[in-house]
Amino acid sequence: MGNKCAWCESQNISESSKTVYWELPDGTRAIQINETPSISCRDCDIVYQSDELVKSIEDQLFLIDVKTIGKEINYEKLMEQPRLLKRNYFDFSSYDK
Repeated sequence: MGNKCAWCESQNISESSKTVYWELPDGTRAIQINETPSISCRDCDIVYQSDELVKSIEDQLFLIDVKTIGKEINYEKLMEQPRLLKRNYFDFSSYDK
């Protein structure tokens, strides 16, 4: 977590766990992810996830069999799902340039 809000730059932020809704990579549906690590700003009232966390969720959803997930799942359970691939080979941002 950074030391200031990504939106209003206030330092009045805290870590929290929130419910978020995420569209699956294939676009067929959205799921509810409970107890997702989040950042809450007490000044602008926004709740968001860090860029790193967003990437890890998106990678995980891309690499697992999403058909085994119901309408909702706990964040920890989502991240524990077995992967079909070791990494997201379609994410070219992680390759050295």
